[in-house]
Amino acid sequence: MAATKDRGRVLVVDDEPSICGLMNQALEREGYSCQSCLSGEDALNLMRGERFDVVITDLYMPGISGMAVLERGKKESPESAFLMATGESDVRVGVEAMKQGARDYLVKPIQLKTLIASVQKAHSGKRQEVELRNFESRWSHIAVKRRDQVKRAFHHIQETHDETLATLGAALDFRDDETAGHTLRVCLYSLQIARTIRYPEGKIRDLIRGAFLHDIGKIGVPDQILFKPGRLTEAETAIMRQHVIIGSSLISHLSYLKGAAPVVLCHHERFDGGGYPQGLKGHEIPLGARIFSVVDTLDAMTTDRPYRKALSFDMARAEIIREAGRQFDPEVVRAFVSIPESAWAKIRHEVKQNRAAGRGRLSLHQALKGRLSQEIV
Repeated sequence: MAATKDRGRVLVVDDEPSICGLMNQALEREGYSCQSCLSGEDALNLMRGERFDVVITDLYMPGISGMAVLERGKKESPESAFLMATGESDVRVGVEAMKQGARDYLVKPIQLKTLIASVQKAHSGKRQEVELRNFESRWSHIAVKRRDQVKRAFHHIQETHDETLATLGAALDFRDDETAGHTLRVCLYSLQIARTIRYPEGKIRDLIRGAFLHDIGKIGVPDQILFKPGRLTEAETAIMRQHVIIGSSLISHLSYLKGAAPVVLCHHERFDGGGYPQGLKGHEIPLGARIFSVVDTLDAMTTDRPYRKALSFDMARAEIIREAGRQFDPEVVRAFVSIPESAWAKIRHEVKQNRAAGRGRLSLHQALKGRLSQEIV
């Protein structure tokens, strides 16, 4: 008895009518809508006018071969998944067909259970591939649109640096209310370590600006990924990791922020080379990014999150020490360890008071007064 659910359309291409009939019957019982033809030429003509989810083609047929159907069919019907049917002596050719884009190959005489499983797998895999491609296309459109919006905003607010940073900060606050406190803390944390290791005075402004804008690229990440409660898929992780490239590209368009771009781009690199986006290792990573990596981790571990309570400072410090030489630059870790806990606690208290007073992002300028010989923002 045929299944009533339409699971998709299948085209069977084989010069033996009996084989076409057997495969059609087996697949129709599973709910597929099937059509067959006896030559590669007829198959290509059908694909030009109709849509098929899966195409099963024999390797050897008079006229156009199965490999030619595969090659030309991918162009005629790019959303179709292709399966190649071969004899036992042609397994090597079947593997070659997979290299050319076939989802799988079937060895004759074809077992019906194997046929059904292969069709289901090919159909599902192709559907996921198409969905991912469509999703990436939509994400790309959103990212370009948001990038263009930010560029237009930059054009209108270049007259003063304070207004520019405040506007960019507001964009981040809009996505995450906790960002303001986090951003101000990591700016002051970064300055604390920079002073300890005698970071070049002329580059401190770039370090602070990079810390302030480190996650600005997240405005180009789709909300369904940025706020997803569960674990990200591999494809979603790849999109999320683009935020460092987006952010670096955005601020590089302003001459006075170009020096901050390396911190934005490289703050997820690891000292052992296992980070992203470039897999930089050791001192290939800009020093500002190596400093920021430590303070960003410190703040993340010592701040309450919806899914966990904050760790104690001692636990966070122990974890950072453990990761010296792997995630973090050992020299920066030594500088961090040399700073008393009271200094970090003082910064956290100051930021908490600042937020309670409602001064928000524009407080960066006030918070840095007296700490620097030159104004930063």
